[in-house]
Amino acid sequence: MKKAAQDGQQTERLVYDLWPDVGQMLGLTKYATYEAAKKGEIPVIKIGKLFRVPKAAFDKMMEEAGAR
Repeated sequence: MKKAAQDGQQTERLVYDLWPDVGQMLGLTKYATYEAAKKGEIPVIKIGKLFRVPKAAFDKMMEEAGAR
């Protein structure tokens, strides 16, 4: 996933939104996504009230699961 930079260039995102980004990539419902994060099944960092998934941790999780 890419995010538009202010100067019009594309920059690589370092984190994904837990929902909808990661949840939808995994084919989960919103509820199931937050439950998986709560159980530690999805690596998250909390910034205030926001849950973010570091791209590196997500990629590692998927690699270890044999999905990539």
